[in-house]
Amino acid sequence: MNPPNEKLILCIEDEAEMIDLIRLILSRRGFRVVGANGGREGLDSIEQEKPDLILLDLMMPEMDGWEVYQQVKADARTRDIPVIVVTAKAQSIDRVLGLHIAKVDDYIAKPFSPQELLASVEKVINRPKSADNP
Repeated sequence: MNPPNEKLILCIEDEAEMIDLIRLILSRRGFRVVGANGGREGLDSIEQEKPDLILLDLMMPEMDGWEVYQQVKADARTRDIPVIVVTAKAQSIDRVLGLHIAKVDDYIAKPFSPQELLASVEKVINRPKSADNP
């Protein structure tokens, strides 16, 4: 069980080096980071770990990030978990799709700085839960 103040972040990513980098950056701020290699493993990890936040890569083999996102949001048990998309697909249309159409909580383009990652994670994880935020 997590200590009450330790937030669990699930990083769904197909590159082990990226998971390690994210773990390194976020663990310094007291977050516990669990990695999942790809979409299917990510969905299993969401069930087992019940994370406080999901960092989700979009471009993965087998099952892409949008498919994972749709399954998370379709499930009443997981739909309230905030999702930050972390991806190399930084074109503005993807940003618009992510933030406004799919309603992801935030969007980080690779390559990112440690400060960008921390700022996004802390903004989303500390956001008050509101009744009007489905």
